[in-house]
Amino acid sequence: MQIRILGEMSLAELRQALFETLHEIEDEYRLRHSFGAVLFINPTDGLGEKIVARNKLGRRVEKVTKKGAYRSAADEYDPR
Repeated sequence: MQIRILGEMSLAELRQALFETLHEIEDEYRLRHSFGAVLFINPTDGLGEKIVARNKLGRRVEKVTKKGAYRSAADEYDPR
């Protein structure tokens, strides 16, 4: 399933738009699980000009990979 969110916005606005879209998908289509996701963002300077993300050493950053949401020890606890 592809989700498209159009228009330039701050990352906070994008985060909210994603949250609302995922909530809508849960409610309208009764989807509850996914095997991960890939999100492509197009960084800008806030004025519509594209920019390049760089790390502390000045190298281009093109991909960030995460394992998912943090799971607390309580989530992992199995009293069996």
